[in-house]
Parts: sequence; C-alpha cells; structure tokens
Amino acid sequence: MTSEHATPTDPGIAPDLATLAKVVARQRAEMDRLRDLAAVSAVVERAKGAVMALTGCSAQAASEALLERAEAAGRTLLEECWVTLGDLGGDPPRPGTPPRDPRPVVAVPGTASRPAGHDVPPPPPAGDGAPAALARLARALVRVGTPQDLARCLLEHLAPDAGADAVMLYARLPSGGLELIGHAGIDETLAAQWHRVPPLNGVAALDALRDRRPRWLEDVEQDREHYLLIGDPPERWRSRAWLPVAAGAAEEACLGVLRRGGGPFPPATREHLKAVALLCAGRLRTFGSRRTERAVSGPADAVHRVFDALPVAVMLLTPLRAPSGEVQDYRIDAATEQAADVVGRGGELAGRRLTECLPAAGGEPLLRGCLHTLLTGEPYEGAPFAHQKIVSGVAELSTYSVRVAALDGRLVLTWLRHDSSDRQEQRLADLQRLGNLGWATWNLATHEAIWSSQVFAIFGRDPARGPVRLTELPALALPDEAPALDRAVRALTHEGRPLDIPFRTRTPAEVRHLRLVAEAVTDIDGTPVEVLGFVQDLTALRRAELALVESERAMITQHDVLRAERTLAARLQHALLPLPRQPLRPAGLRVEVAYLPAQSGVYVGGDWFSAIELPDGDALFVIGDVAGHGVDAVATMAQLRFTAKGMVITGSSLTGALARLNTLLLHSRGSHGTASMVLARYQPGGRRLLWAQAGHPPPLLLRAGRARYLNRPSGILLGATATPVFKEAECRLRPGDRIVLYTDGLVERPPESIDRGLERLAQAVEAHPPDKPGCLDALLAAMLEEERRDDVCVLDIRVPGRTDDGA
Repeated sequence: MTSEHATPTDPGIAPDLATLAKVVARQRAEMDRLRDLAAVSAVVERAKGAVMALTGCSAQAASEALLERAEAAGRTLLEECWVTLGDLGGDPPRPGTPPRDPRPVVAVPGTASRPAGHDVPPPPPAGDGAPAALARLARALVRVGTPQDLARCLLEHLAPDAGADAVMLYARLPSGGLELIGHAGIDETLAAQWHRVPPLNGVAALDALRDRRPRWLEDVEQDREHYLLIGDPPERWRSRAWLPVAAGAAEEACLGVLRRGGGPFPPATREHLKAVALLCAGRLRTFGSRRTERAVSGPADAVHRVFDALPVAVMLLTPLRAPSGEVQDYRIDAATEQAADVVGRGGELAGRRLTECLPAAGGEPLLRGCLHTLLTGEPYEGAPFAHQKIVSGVAELSTYSVRVAALDGRLVLTWLRHDSSDRQEQRLADLQRLGNLGWATWNLATHEAIWSSQVFAIFGRDPARGPVRLTELPALALPDEAPALDRAVRALTHEGRPLDIPFRTRTPAEVRHLRLVAEAVTDIDGTPVEVLGFVQDLTALRRAELALVESERAMITQHDVLRAERTLAARLQHALLPLPRQPLRPAGLRVEVAYLPAQSGVYVGGDWFSAIELPDGDALFVIGDVAGHGVDAVATMAQLRFTAKGMVITGSSLTGALARLNTLLLHSRGSHGTASMVLARYQPGGRRLLWAQAGHPPPLLLRAGRARYLNRPSGILLGATATPVFKEAECRLRPGDRIVLYTDGLVERPPESIDRGLERLAQAVEAHPPDKPGCLDALLAAMLEEERRDDVCVLDIRVPGRTDDGA
C-alpha cells in the first residue's frame, strides 16, 4: 500500500484539500485492489483444495491441473476455479503432468495466474464478447456475499449481455419443491407470491432440474399451455430461460432469466447463459456450506446427551479451515465412550483435534475420505482393518471399518465392528425373506437334509416334521409335473448334472409356483456326494404374468369388437350420408361439401349435412351433430336428417321443424338424447337467408374480404328440455358472399376455449378467398391438427358474383 503526505508550501498554512482527497482516493483504490486480490486468492486456494481432495495430488500438481484445464477450455483461471467448485461431483482433474515452473501460482484479479517472481501487470480492460463478459462476471462473483447479492450481480451483467430484465434463483427443497433464494428485477410482492413452489407438474424450473438441461420458453402463448408461468400478468416477460445450477452438488438450484422481449434466444446467448450457470455453481455451493454450518449450531448439551445414549463408536467432527478456506483438521465436537475405546484414548475426546487422537491418520486414506465427503456430500466407506485393544490386560484383535457421512456442514465418523456372526445371520435371513427363497442341502451319503426356515414356509410344511429327502422331493409336486422333476433329480444325483426347473406344489393354503436350482458336490472320483440348492416362490410373479396375458386377450377381443362396430358404423354412415363428387348448385348457389371422420378412437361420429333444392325453388341447408359415437349415433343422425328434410318439404317452418325434432328426441329410447343443428332456407328472389339453430355454432359470413359471424337467434340443444324456444333470423346476401356452415370438430381444440377456435376460423377464411381453386381444402388444412379427435362436417356456400350472373 502506498501513501503520500500533502506538505504545505509555507509553515502554518493548511494543506490543500484537493491533494488530500486524491491521496485518500488512491489509498481506497489500493485497499479495494488488495481486498479483491485476497478474495480471488481464497477462491483459487479452495479450488486447489478440492482438486487435492478428489485426486490425492500435491498443491503444485493441483495448480498445474487447474491452469491446464483453464487453457484447454479457453477460460481464465478464476473462471475455472468457479467451475471446479461447482462441479465437485464430476470427474476430477488429472494431476501428474510435468510442472511448467517450480514456483507457486499466484492469482491476480482479472488476469491468468502466473508463476511467482514474474512481474504482474495490472488487469487488462474488459473487451467485448462472451469471453470478456464471463471474465467480468467471474471477478464480480468474489465480492458477492449472499444469494440475493448474486441475483443482483447476475442481472447487472446479463442485462447488457443477454437482454435480461429480471433474474430469479431457486433452490430445491428436500420435499421436492422450490424456494426463492435470490431475485432481481421483480417487485417484493411477486417475490412473496412465488417464494415457495410446491413439487407440481408444469413448472419449468423443476423440469430443468429433473432433466438436467435448460428450458427455453420463447413463445408465451404456447408456453402457457404447458407451463405455469411466473408473473402478474405472465405476459410481462415474453420469453424466459431456466437453467440448472450446481448439478453435482447436494443442494441443487435453478437460474431463471426473464426477458420482456419475445423471440428465441440466439445460440450465442444460450451458450453464454450455460457458462454463467457453471460459474454460479461454485458461488452457490459456498453459500450452502455457510448456511448449513449456521443451521447446525445449537445447544451443545443436547448433542452430548444424544451421543451419550448411542451404543456404537461415533464422533461428530467440525472442519477447521485456514484463512484461504482450505481444510486443515477436524475438531471433535462429541464422541461416545466406545469411540474413545477404539482410538485408545481415555478421558474426554470433545474439543480435541482428529489428527491429535489419530496421529497416524495424516497420511492415511481416512482424512482424504473425510475431505471428499465434506466437499461432495457422498458417504465414504473405508476398507476393513484390524484393530487391537487391551481388554482386562489381554490383547484382543477385532476387525473394523470406518464410515463417514455428511451432516449439515459437519461429519459423522462411525466405526463398524465386523466380527459378529449374528449380524451375518440376520442379513442372510433378510435376504431370504425379501427374495422369497430359501437354501437347502442334501447329503447323498448319509441321506441327511437341511432346510432353512424359509424353505419350510415356501412348502407350507411344519418344521417339526423335518425336511424332505432329495429323492422324495418329486412327491411334493403336482402329479402332472412330478415325472419331469423326478428325471431332473436322478440326473443330478447320478450324473452330477445341475438342474433349474419350475414346478407346482400344493400347500394347505394354495397351489404355488416354485423354482428349484441345485448343483452337486463331487468327491475325488467325480461321484456326487452332496447337493446344494435353493427353492424360490414365484407364485406372485406367475399370477402377474397370467393376469397380464388375460388382460392382453381381453384388450384384443375388445379391440376387434370396436373395430367391427366402427366398420359397420362407417358403412352405415356412408350409405345414409353419401358425399357428392362435384359441387352442388341448389337455387343458383355453388355449394362444396366436406366430411372428415375422426382419426383418434374407434368410433364413428354423428355429424351430418343436407343441401337440397326444394320444390318451390328455394334451397334448404342443414348441418348437425349428434352427441356420442358409434352405431347409435349414426342411427340418430339418419333419423334427424331425413325427418328434418321431410318436415321442411311438407311446409313446416324452420322453428316448427326444430320443435318437432326436439319432441322426437325426447321420446326416443336411444342413449344419444341430444343434438345440435342449424336449419337454413335460401330464397333466391330476394337473396334472403332465413335460419334457425339449436345449440349450434353460428354460420360465418365472408363479405368483401371480411369475415364475421351471424348473430344467433334463440335456440337450445335438441333433447335438452321439453319446452324449448326457437326463433328465426334473416340475412340479406349479396353477390360474391360466402356462407360457411360447420360442426364443432372444425373449431374445437381441447383444452383451449371455443372462442379461440372461432377466431382462428375467421382468420383462415379471410386468408383463403373462394376465388382460388381448392380453397376449401386449404381451409381445412389450415384449421385441422394432424390427429382429429372429432368428426368434421363443412358446407361452403357461395353466392355468384355479378360477373357470374351475367354469364
């Protein structure tokens, strides 16, 4: 640190204030530089310690490995250190390469590290582009103290680099949900509303964490159909990205970048955001460790009481760190009496250092395992080792293994004793019970048999009766399977041929499916003298297989029935509702008809149409939809179609015909009791279109290039009520007008509102004028999805233009 003194030119004259201010400013700048240097050095030392713990290499080799990885990835050393700290669960660096320089590595903010003794220039000015932006962010991260500060720092850097308007940081909770740990660019009210997110489907941040890959939400209209969008309203941010952070860490997090502008994220921006997430992983990991260390600090007496009650050798360790952040040793916070016996130290262990109690452990794998668990959260299992202790003056040798587990920033060190045969017997019993199998041996010389308890349970045999000889085992099988089992047993006992055979046996409770696997132990002459084997109960598996086969058969049968019904309904519908091959011309109009059956499901629907010229020269148009599918729907469709035409031809008004059809449906015994319909009568003399409807979407009128829907008169679904009210409406058509009648299959796309489908139809009709050839096919292609869920029926009615009239 440098300093200057402002000396007055004449004695007694006060120093120049401007000069003093410059001196103070230079001193503050120097202090800031030294603080940054210390912070960066701490990050580098912590990354070196992580590499040393994961690989067991020296400090010099860890420095060289970090430098090589940084150069290979095109990163600064500081960026590589952040990535290393955030990816402790990944593959460790490979040490052991020849060092470039024997001198230690020194880190300087904003520069690549270089061997000590070289002149270190000041940090270069940040340039443009993603590498310079990442370098600036890496230097800024060393001054970040909390997740909230991290969010503000990210927004400050991502606003110019990625167009970000807001940043959100979520941490995954043990319950599977999310907790907001940092935010910037959003108000506190919205932050409080989205502080906790339960583990729901349709949350982009949770999907990003589950799949370990980013989610790019670039079209708010489409994204809101699949995800629960954050915002009030959600359109406040037209695009957003969610990137997983610290994928290898125990405490996972997700970074959200929200933009007011829509459109896709450019490839360069995507790569930049992924790199930013890598840098944030190391910073978030340090937050997590500090937070968990504070969380465990509690009443020491309670911890000691718990350890006094434990019957095993256990220690609770707290890591002791150097000013650089590197772990130097571990303090024993609590220990059981058994732990003191194992380490051979009498008296109280609490407060001592681990290396003090285990002086030979410094070079052993134990300390490396402790550091690995502390950094990664993964438990460490040591190899078994022999340990001798003095009991009543006599040396006793026992076998132990060490297990280290992480506990909220601290470690639990446990010694497990392996010389207990009871433990092995219990494990063998648990294995037999969980696998529903048991072992058995048969001595062929003495005819002695030994069964485990699980074999008696499998055969449903009372253990008091003893086991069955191997030659008597076929008698336990069902009669039709006993010969095959007997042949397999003879081949095993006489020829030493192993067997693996299924068979069934009858127990007091049920018939069970069993599997017997056995092999022979031979003497020096090759003669079988003993048989070792096991019996497994496969009853539950066989039942599941049989149930699956029966279910498949039932599905095939049902599918055949449904396919036959669909074929019958399709033929019946085609016979009752033939499609014209050429456009119809009733009353001087030009009418095109389209009918498209549903592609999903096996049923045929009840959509229909009619377009005929009446005896008085008028034209009658009918379009309708019967609720339901199948043969019943087709039959109801035919009944309504022919009845409606007959009523109008014989003089009934449109509303009168609808009222009589409603009565017909109410008194029908069919299961399809409702239907929607539009009846329209065109009078060519005055170009009058009279129409009525019963719960059906309104006709669409295209005039002078603009589409609008006709106002619907009163009308309710046919079959819905015994006292319906139907009214007529009138529309004066003009030359060149176009009327489109349709069923709901053309405009419905669950789960969206039908109003959205009606709006889409109007836009499509305007985009495909009738003067172009094939406009109806183009209209259908624009409106329908690849897989239609419902039938579609369309009547495209066109009034000839003035030129057509003249022709």
